[in-house]
Amino acid sequence: MRGIDTPVRRIRREIFCEVAKIAYDSENINNDIEAVPYKLISGDVAKHRESIYRERAIVSERVRLAMGMSLRPEDRPVHITDGLEESNIDSKYYEPPLMQVIPSACDACDENKYEVSDMCRGCVAHPCRQVCPKGAISMVDSRSYIDQEKCIKCGRCKNVCPYDAIAKKERPCQKACGVKAIGSDEYGRASIDPDKCVSCGMCMVSCPFGAIADKSQVFQLIRAMKNKTKVMAIVAPAIVGQFGKKVSIKNIKAALMDIGFTDVFEVALGADMGAIKEAHHYVEKVTTGELPFLLTSCCPSWSMLAKKYFPELIDSVSNALTPMVATARSVKQQYADAKVVFIGPCAAKKLEASRKDVRSDVDFVITFEELSGIFDANNIDFSQYEHEESIHNATATGRGYAVAGGVAEAITNCISEYYPDVTVNIEHAEGLDECKKMLLMAKAGKKNGCLIEGMGCPGGCIAGAGTNIPIQDAKREVKNFVAKSTTQLPPKELENVELL
Repeated sequence: MRGIDTPVRRIRREIFCEVAKIAYDSENINNDIEAVPYKLISGDVAKHRESIYRERAIVSERVRLAMGMSLRPEDRPVHITDGLEESNIDSKYYEPPLMQVIPSACDACDENKYEVSDMCRGCVAHPCRQVCPKGAISMVDSRSYIDQEKCIKCGRCKNVCPYDAIAKKERPCQKACGVKAIGSDEYGRASIDPDKCVSCGMCMVSCPFGAIADKSQVFQLIRAMKNKTKVMAIVAPAIVGQFGKKVSIKNIKAALMDIGFTDVFEVALGADMGAIKEAHHYVEKVTTGELPFLLTSCCPSWSMLAKKYFPELIDSVSNALTPMVATARSVKQQYADAKVVFIGPCAAKKLEASRKDVRSDVDFVITFEELSGIFDANNIDFSQYEHEESIHNATATGRGYAVAGGVAEAITNCISEYYPDVTVNIEHAEGLDECKKMLLMAKAGKKNGCLIEGMGCPGGCIAGAGTNIPIQDAKREVKNFVAKSTTQLPPKELENVELL
């Protein structure tokens, strides 16, 4: 549903906008936060659910998550602003877990179930009955009927029905989760197992009820800017096109500086460093046989998947800094007193930035979706916005990281240029299901000698949970961005740059 202007997306954006306004201008934060549900859900008639009171309750929880706070307990009265003292700060605030199910918003979808629809014509052949291995299908009122207690969910009946009359009912969030982290609570509502979750956010963007949301750092970021702190934005290459087809990276930089940022840098600069270092790592370790293969490290969900589910492969994960961290460290070497904000498509980057070895490098992480809310709060209208600011140019190599396959291609190009005698074997997987299969094959010794790129989101960074536009549109925008780059490859000397 990414790129579709659904009511769920509009409500999320409105909440980010309201939280941003409060952070910028509020003289009574408690009262203003308590008022948000009534401001956004006005009147007496519900628009999207059976009750306006339920709609306001859901908005209340969304506001808390947008403030970085956790959901309220369901069994006792707690104000929306409970815990505000801890979150009302100008530095990173994070209460785990990142992804949470809002119970009042969840529709308790069926997990996995086959049902006969009204399309059934009660045909004479009854192929559904013939192929059922458990005799779960009978005729009731001249139509096929599936006994759910006997059904083993094999799907054979659905595959043979000539009228496509058998529907497979799946919980969308569960279907989207490549690590099987989503189950059900005692009431049939979705629940996320934090020990399995890698925070890719695919469940969040797949839920048509908007029942899953991640925590935001929008409020704390704006507080930092209001306190006259130097705040540097580092923007992922996937940002092109996210705010309109005619909105350039120069327009975006100008807008960011208009809303309070001190300066803006491309994260593709860090990707340039990573491509050179991973090219060197592959040549030095894999071609010599020291490592069986090399796993890229730039996608946090992919890295978390490898480390959490395949700990025996940790040594094969690239030791290169991720583009976000490399760029942040580079900026802080220039501006030691500044705070650095990563602006990108990825929810999982919020967790990466919270790691002990990264916290001092990246002060905040916000998504393109959250940034849209901040722009709205500042009345930035890109259809009429003409301001431009020049930006430090990265290479086509680093900018190409945003699209699935782009990381592997970037490293391959660097190897071809700087190590022309080396042949590189490339594999890449996108989506956690495919990533898991790839790691299983690597573990089994079937990918030896390979450079393996993994992307948690199908499509790569352009398909991240925090994006604004359809994936195909984003892919086209990034490809144009890459094509317009004045420099194709980063210099080999970058492999010697140490960012401590």
